Amino acid sequence: MSRAVSLSGYATHSSRKGFLETLLKFDALRRQRNALSRLDETALKDVGLTREQALTEAGRPVWDSPQHWKK
Repeated sequence: MSRAVSLSGYATHSSRKGFLETLLKFDALRRQRNALSRLDETALKDVGLTREQALTEAGRPVWDSPQHWKK
């Protein structure tokens, strides 16, 4: 008795994995931007940002992610 191999289960698993990875990246980015918005002036100076730049970055939506994540 032979059984046909179904690739649909693999595609579903792969799609779920990709979706979960994307959600985790979005959550990490949200947390990083939130932390950036709470930095004090000394910490902002250390990373070379103004308060305005930090708040602008923190206000970006999570789907506006770094270019290297989109590859």
